[in-house]
Amino acid sequence: MHFKPLIETIKARREALRVTQEALAELSGVGLRTLKQFESGKGNPTLSTIQKLADVLGLEITLKIKNTTGKK
Repeated sequence: MHFKPLIETIKARREALRVTQEALAELSGVGLRTLKQFESGKGNPTLSTIQKLADVLGLEITLKIKNTTGKK
């Protein structure tokens, strides 16, 4: 899964701050069901959803675009 490192980072930060899923959902405006699906590796969160979670947790999102076709 390509979201695994992102999921692990967000979940670890949430747990380190001792924030429950319910509290994070409320603070970020992300649905609890959406958050639970994301943390369990299910679903396909939007960039907006990820940004909302990161903002509450004090994380910065950096987007890296990689050319995998070999063409320049």
